[in-house]
Amino acid sequence: MRATAVLSCAVLLVACGGAEETPVVDTAAPAPAPAPAATVSLADLAGKWTQVVRPETGDSVLVTMELNATADTSGWTVTFPGREPLPARVRVDGDSIMTSIGPYESVLRKGVQVTTETVARLQDGKMVGTAVARYQGAGADSVVRLRTEATKGS
Repeated sequence: MRATAVLSCAVLLVACGGAEETPVVDTAAPAPAPAPAATVSLADLAGKWTQVVRPETGDSVLVTMELNATADTSGWTVTFPGREPLPARVRVDGDSIMTSIGPYESVLRKGVQVTTETVARLQDGKMVGTAVARYQGAGADSVVRLRTEATKGS
């Protein structure tokens, strides 16, 4: 009986062994990682820009201002018509130029303080982006989304 059991196991092992299967290997190269966005150089942005602000939807110009950019993060200013320059805080992350100004008295809402944050990218030699204006104590319409486009002077 023992010999039969051993023989049965040997037959079973031979029957199950068969040819070795070759594991399937994916030979396709992994997808390349997306190229990182080019970093904007503040030195390339240095100079005076004319910035136009429009509503998020629509083409009417709400305000035009002058943006004075420097080769580093210090000294950036925004000047509205008939007003003193306001300091702008600026930083760059990849291809995005982010500026923040305020609080200051709104040009569009007299007597109301506002803070604006803008994110722009260079497109065809212009800084094109969006801005968010946050008005203090303005109730339901305290946040307004805007579009911006700045053209560098010659």
